[in-house]
Parts: sequence; structure tokens; C-alpha cells
Amino acid sequence: MTQPTGTIGILALQGGFEAHAKLLTGLGANVREVRTAADLAGISGLVLPGGESTTMMLGIERESLAAPLAEFVGSGLPVLATCAGMIILDDAHLNVLNVSCDRNAYGGQVHSFEADITVDGAGDDAFRGVFIRAPRLTRTGADVETLATHDGVPVAVREDRVFAMSFHPELTDDDRIHRIFLEMVPVTNVTDINRKKAA
Repeated sequence: MTQPTGTIGILALQGGFEAHAKLLTGLGANVREVRTAADLAGISGLVLPGGESTTMMLGIERESLAAPLAEFVGSGLPVLATCAGMIILDDAHLNVLNVSCDRNAYGGQVHSFEADITVDGAGDDAFRGVFIRAPRLTRTGADVETLATHDGVPVAVREDRVFAMSFHPELTDDDRIHRIFLEMVPVTNVTDINRKKAA
């Protein structure tokens, strides 16, 4: 894999990639939209956004991105996956996150909701989770850490440096999850994110 450059890649085949880009650039990060395998070269972290997982998988297949994405996740560099992004990583799709997902398990668009959840590592204040056609985690492997639950079901998990959740942190003004993600990035133009925010 190419030496990391400090740029954060965001899969931009479909879905809510622009909201992630806005949040990350607001924190000072360099961002690159990822549409082909070549776009993965040299990035230091990767975001897989929400959207329509079937459409996103079709795009991944069209661009022959499945193997390069799996290789990136396997490299140990940080990955943030939200909603459909989590589905893409599960055992029925790229099989690089040891979980099983039931897509749209919380219902369709009209059943979207928000809920206060506590995310381990994000401080004591509740995080406002935005659930839009959200997937439900039906299985988590022994090596997968649950970071947050809603009604007893995991909604945020981490396996090694892969951080995945059922909800959309990019659709709020709360940037704590994206700051945690950036702090996991070994090479970036943004340093000491949390310290600067607190100053």
C-alpha cells in the first residue's frame, strides 16, 4: 500500500459523503473523494458514508473496488463507517467487519428517528443519534467492541481501527465522533484535534 499522505478518503459513489466532507474539512482535515481504486492511494483514513447499500455495492462492483477496499480495511488504517457504510463491511458484503446486519431493520424513511445515546470514548454527554432507514446489528463477533446501544441493541461498534455505527453522526453539529476518528489517524495534517477543540 502507498505511504499515507495525511488525506482522509470518503467513498463518494452514492449517499451522504458531502456531509462527512463538510464536517471533516471544518475540523481542518484534507479530504479526497474516492470513486476508483486509484483514489485510495496514499490516504491515511477512510469514511464509508450512509446511503443506499445496494446502489453503493453496485458502484463498488462496477469500479472493481471490492478488493481494494478490503485491502485498505485490512491494512489497519482507520475506517469510519456509518449506516449503509457499516452494511458494506459486514459478513454478507465485503466481510471485513465481524458483524451481521439487517438492513432497514428500523423501518423505512417515514420511521426515521433520533435518540440520545452514550458512546464510549466520546465523553459523558449523550450523542444525538440520527437513525434513517438504519441497519440493525444482529450479530457481533467476539473481537468486536460495543461502544453504544439503543434499546439493548448495539448501534456503534469498533473492531481494531474500524469504527462503525447504525446512525448518522455527520447529520448533527456534534463533531465528537469525527474527532475520535481523526485522532486514530497516524498521519494527518490535523494534530491534537481534541486538545485544540478544548482550548
